[in-house]
Formats: sequence, structure tokens, C-alpha cells
Amino acid sequence: MNVKRGSVVSHAMAQQWGTGKVVEVNDYMATIRFSDGMVRKIISSHFTDLRPADPATYTPPTKVKGRAKVTRVRTKTTKDKKPTAKPATRQPGV
Repeated sequence: MNVKRGSVVSHAMAQQWGTGKVVEVNDYMATIRFSDGMVRKIISSHFTDLRPADPATYTPPTKVKGRAKVTRVRTKTTKDKKPTAKPATRQPGV
């Protein structure tokens, strides 16, 4: 198969990936964004595993706006606090 940018393809050996859209091609590999949300790089020796697919079957993955921020929740401990020793003070004249 002639792989070029913008083509909609499916991988013959990995149907679970769904259909993909070729986003970049060079002499060594093609970068393909598949419907399962993954971007995969297929080396040119495996271009024979790619099959043309109907463009209507390609559904772009949903975009996620930023990452969810994980905040750390601190819990109060119920440890008994040890009394802190006060530093010795010098008395004047001793």
C-alpha cells in the first residue's frame, strides 16, 4: 500500500486499534493516530500490514483538556507531642 499523509488505514494484524489517520510519513516510518486514542509509529517494512479504510469509519479520539491535577490531602496525626526542652538560660552574675 502507498502510505501518504491524510490516508485512513487499518492494520491487518491489529484490528482492535480501529482505523487510523496517517499524520506523518518519512522514508523509515509512518506516524498514525488510531481511533483507540493511541499514536503508533509503523516502520516501513510493515507498511504491507496496512490496509486502506473507509474515511467514514475513522473517529478521532476525544481530546482531553490538560491533565487532572492531583492534590495531596494531609491528614492530622493524633500522635502525642513530646514537650520540647527549653534551652538553658544563663543567670547574670553566676
